[in-house]
Amino acid sequence: MSGHVLYVGGEDHHSRIPFLWATQRRGFRVTAAGSGPAKPFREAGIEFRRFDFARFLNPLSDLQSIRALASLLEDLRPDLAQAYDAKPCLMLPLAARLANAGTKTIRTICGRGWVYSSGSAAAVALRPAYRIFHRFASASTAATVFEIDSDRAFFDRCGITGKNGVVIPAGGGGIDAEGFERALAASASRENIRRSLGLSDAEIVITIGRMTRQKGIPTLLRAAALVHAERPAVRFLLVGPRESEGPWAVSQAELNAHASYVITTGPRSDIPALLRAADVFAFPTEYAEGVPRALLEAAMARVPIVATSMPGCCALIRDRWNGRLVPPHAPEALAKGIIETLGNRDVVSAMTSRALELAKRQFSLTAIVEKHAALYTELLGEVPTLQTRPAKIIAG
Repeated sequence: MSGHVLYVGGEDHHSRIPFLWATQRRGFRVTAAGSGPAKPFREAGIEFRRFDFARFLNPLSDLQSIRALASLLEDLRPDLAQAYDAKPCLMLPLAARLANAGTKTIRTICGRGWVYSSGSAAAVALRPAYRIFHRFASASTAATVFEIDSDRAFFDRCGITGKNGVVIPAGGGGIDAEGFERALAASASRENIRRSLGLSDAEIVITIGRMTRQKGIPTLLRAAALVHAERPAVRFLLVGPRESEGPWAVSQAELNAHASYVITTGPRSDIPALLRAADVFAFPTEYAEGVPRALLEAAMARVPIVATSMPGCCALIRDRWNGRLVPPHAPEALAKGIIETLGNRDVVSAMTSRALELAKRQFSLTAIVEKHAALYTELLGEVPTLQTRPAKIIAG
């Protein structure tokens, strides 16, 4: 059985285009709604509708966004609507109730977000309110998709999973292995990209992500200073946006303090080429997120990975088997992991092969689409016992 699925996301929603396109090929009508650019969706032949929302706390703006989303549901009347990112996952069930268009909603929990990651007073104070919002949202959600088991267990303990909770590894879209390999093959050579960066003779440690404190960038900068003291030829390449990160953005002054060995590029579209040029991929996140796409891409590019032992990272990396895991908030441990990885190329080669194999097997786009299609078919089939069924795992 097929139907019309509306996918709702944020600025990076275009990163899910391979998943949406593959779902469309399975016979589902697909529409995307998000706050990012429309052009990538239209070039991929995917219908796109604009949906704006404030990333940070803004009650008045949030109410306006819920009404706008309800209007969109009334206009499109999709059979299913699936939300990604923290705010859309709260807004969509509320908008569906307001629209009363008969749309069944799906939340995709790509991590627990800042409220449950940060130990700040503001985050702790907001947790009771967020649990109330999630409990209210779960009451009118047809299914909740989690990327990792620990997130589902957390939602279960808090009583906010709702009915039909499922775990789909990399539920945010998985990795398009064939597409990434094509992009890698078509990209500039390792030598050319390193030359274009002015880093022909350097050892390059790369990180890809938002330049925000939640992603552990201040910890990475402190680790970079320690690595530089021991291996002066190492350069750190930080790829991703900073200006969009509001109060959590790493300041330009902090970056400038390490300018002799840290290079920032801002957002880039040539990620496969940049990964090909790197010697180590460092992922210092201190954020309770799902399975990070950046880690999957690093694995696909065979770049040795040093990541923090956060749940989403542990879903892909097993310490000293296919990468290195170090504690979060620990610049000394991160620096040591990077230095040891740079100095053990033979051991690292075996680890990168295992990381590639696991990424392809467990987090492939094909497997993720198949599991979502099965979920959609079940929801559209209106199985009588669906609402009383306990949470389950759709594993690889």
